[in-house]
Order: sequence, then structure tokens, then C-alpha cells
Amino acid sequence: MARRALAISTATSAAVAALVMLLVLAPIGAVGLRAGWPDGLGAADWAALRFTVFQAVLSAVFSAVLAIPVARALARRQFRGRGALVLLMGAPFILPVIVAVMGLLAVFGQSGILNTGIVALGLPPVQIYGLHGVVLAHVFFNLPLATRLLLQGWEAIPQERFRLAASLGMGPQEVLRWLEWPMLKERLPAVLLVVFLICLSSFAVALTLGGGPRATTLELAVYQAFHLEFDLGRAALLALVQLALVLSVGLAALRLGTLAGFGAGRGAMRQRWDVGALWLKAQDAFVLGLATCFIALPLAMVALRGFTALADLPASVWRAAGASLIIALCSTVLCIAAALALAAARGRWAEMVGLLGLAVSPLVLGTGLFLLINPYFSPQALALPITVLVNALMALPFALRIVGPEYARAEADFGRLADALGLKGLARLRRMILPQIRRALGFAAGLAAALSMGDLGVIALFADAETATLPLQVYRLMGAYRMEAAAGAALLLVGLSFGLFALFDWGGRRGADT
Repeated sequence: MARRALAISTATSAAVAALVMLLVLAPIGAVGLRAGWPDGLGAADWAALRFTVFQAVLSAVFSAVLAIPVARALARRQFRGRGALVLLMGAPFILPVIVAVMGLLAVFGQSGILNTGIVALGLPPVQIYGLHGVVLAHVFFNLPLATRLLLQGWEAIPQERFRLAASLGMGPQEVLRWLEWPMLKERLPAVLLVVFLICLSSFAVALTLGGGPRATTLELAVYQAFHLEFDLGRAALLALVQLALVLSVGLAALRLGTLAGFGAGRGAMRQRWDVGALWLKAQDAFVLGLATCFIALPLAMVALRGFTALADLPASVWRAAGASLIIALCSTVLCIAAALALAAARGRWAEMVGLLGLAVSPLVLGTGLFLLINPYFSPQALALPITVLVNALMALPFALRIVGPEYARAEADFGRLADALGLKGLARLRRMILPQIRRALGFAAGLAAALSMGDLGVIALFADAETATLPLQVYRLMGAYRMEAAAGAALLLVGLSFGLFALFDWGGRRGADT
């Protein structure tokens, strides 16, 4: 068999993988070497491990299962405002966690909209704190992400397959069996994996909604070891446990998904002949209505609280917003370049390397980088470049899981034709790969930019009084009890995050549809 040409060289993919591994493993090693290692995990650590896995499994299953009817309804319906609803599906995941939790509390909290109605009916209020609160918050964050990932799967089924199914007289059940179910078997393992890995790194959600020692995650245990006990060795050990857990689960999950094998086609179907029944239309409308209310109500509460304070924001907030925009754009470029390089490798080792960004605690990563840099340079002087690198690393797993399957499909469908035409290197990437993955690339870039825009992680460890991103400025305003200004800055942060996501996502979808 002739060797297939490559759009991105193997050496480039290997170099990117080596850099990612260095950025993840070197800080963990620095923390461990500086602090020394404890004898083993204690009872509280084992309890945190069990709770972490249990809540992540529940969150992943609920998010993926509930996303199936929502994505299916979006895939088979064309209606006014559909594009806006698809964009809305990305909003919760790109929200800064602390801002989103404020919105959830306004709806589901002790004095929220839901409990106000329940108490008015003479029923006992619902408690949001504990395991059910953590799972609820994770579903709020990850149901839209799972929906978008599954929607990409439906849109990847070529239109010719639906036309053939219609000519053969197939109904909804037959279409589900022969077209949609093979796609779901391909996509669901990846969706479950991504959501599970996100929930393994639950920090702000567990901190605000966990409800005590019985609802402590590994990420929260790492935070407690750092800031309450200053036990760096225990924190490093817990970080390695989390790393091993994520890599083992990722390796197992990667064996489950295979390409559905539909072959090449002319794009997603705009018309479906199998879903015209009135009861199916009512079912899809009901599903989309529930999903919209679940997502939009907390977002609306955030907007109402911050709108009145926008006009009186201090100049420091606008400077921080400019710095955050620069960081977000730079980290997006790095993240997408790394995702393309790893996707081109087309090996499970590249998938596992891409998952490292989710496997390590940002707190441990930031502390390790501080220990590595401090003897030679001022960490404060390098705060913004380091933030760019870490943000790109943290968004890489999501970008790779979005871009990777589409990259593989493009090579499977059109690779032989590109080989026959002698396309390789940048020409192959520009003429064959990018046009086929543009929709996924826009979604991945928007996600990476929004995540970077809302990140409050490493910058909090490195920044000085003169350096701030917008999330850090929100945190400082809250610490100074300037709650109205903090609410306005939070709304500005939400607007910029969602604006970046919408711009990149719209660009990818517009380019793919022309």
C-alpha cells in the first residue's frame, strides 16, 4: 500500500505532543520534588475520589442522554430563530463558572424562582446543595455542549442517505435504526468522555454547591491541600491520582467509538421526509422548549442583575477587558494550531496527549510553573504569556474532540482523491482538510476563545496589582464588596465571552454553508 500524503508532518505532530506533555508533567514534578511525597491517600482522599467518579458518571450520563432528543430535534427541524437557538446552546459552557452558579442559585436556590413557586403552593422547598446540586449544575453546563457535539454528528450524515431512505419508504424508526443509531454509536462515547472529564475537574461547582466533606471532589481536595493545609506533597499526589484516572478512562473510552462509515456526501440534509407527522412536530417543539427554558432562565437572571451597573464601570474594568481579549485571541490561535497538529497524527497516543489539559489541576499547574520560573524570572512579568499558554492547554481537549473526528472523516472520504491529485503539505490542508472541517473548526475556536476569556486560574497566582484580566477584576470587585460593579463587570464578561464564541462559530458555519 502506498504511503498516504500528510497535510501536517509527523514531526510537527510529535513536537506539539512533546510540548503539551512538558507543560503538564514538568509543573507536577516541580511541586512533588519541592514538597516531598506523603505515605498514601487518607480516608478523606478516598472519599473525595469516590464522590468525584460518582458525580462525574451521573453528570455525563444525564447530559448525554438528555442531549440526544434535543440534538435530534434541532437536526430535523428548520425554523425561524434556529441559528440563534444553536448559538444559545453554547452559552452555559462558556460562562465563567461563578457567574453561572449565581444564575442557577437565582432560579433553583433557596430564594430562587422555583422555590418561590413551590412554597406558594404549600410544598417544602428544594435544596440545591449536595450531590443533586452538583449534578444539576454540571448538566446545565454540559447539556448544551453535548447537544452541539451530537448535532455535528447528525449534520455529518450526508443528505443522499436521507434521500435514499425516503425513496425506500423508511419511517422514523427505520431512519433511527439505519442512519441515526450508527452515528450515535460513533459519537456518544466521545461525548460521554468529554463531559466526564470536565466533571472530574469540578472546583467552583463543588465549592459553591457541594455541601460539605461528603461532597468534595479531587479538585476541591487539591485546593484545600494548597490553601488550607499548605501540604504540597498531598496536593501533588492527588493531582497524579486525577491524572491517572483521566488517562485510564480516556484510553478505555477511545476504544468504544468507530467511524459510522456513511462515506462522502454533499453535506447535511435541509429537508427530512420522515418527520412530518404532527405528533413528531409537537414532540420536537416540547423538547426544544424545555431545553430553552432550562438554559435561558439562569442567563436572564445574570443579565438582569448586571445591566444597571454597566454604565458606571470603572476604567480598570475596561483595561482588564482589553487584556482578556488579547489573551483569548492568542490562546485560541495556539489551541487550534495544536489541535490540528494532534488531529493529523491520527493515533490514540495523540488523543491521550490532548486529554492531559483536563487531567491536571490548574491550581497544581500554576503552582508548579511558579516554582519553575521563580528562581530565574519574575513570575509577575510573565503573567500574561503564561496565561495564554495555560489557557490554550486547558481548551485543547475540547478543540481536539471537536476537530479530530471531522479531520479523520475528511481523510477517510477524500484522502485517496487528494493523493491522486498529489495534494500534500499546506496545499492539502488548505484545499482538502479546512473546507471539510470548517464548521467544526469555527465551533472549536469559539469555544477556546470563550473559555480563555472567562478563565480565572493561573492569572490569579501570577498577576500583581497592575495586571488583571476581566475575571480577576470581577473577583477583586467582589472581594472589595463592590457588588454592583462586580455584577456589571460579570455581565460584560458574559457578553464578550459569548460574542467571541458566536463570532467564530458563525464564521465556521457560514463558510461551510456557502
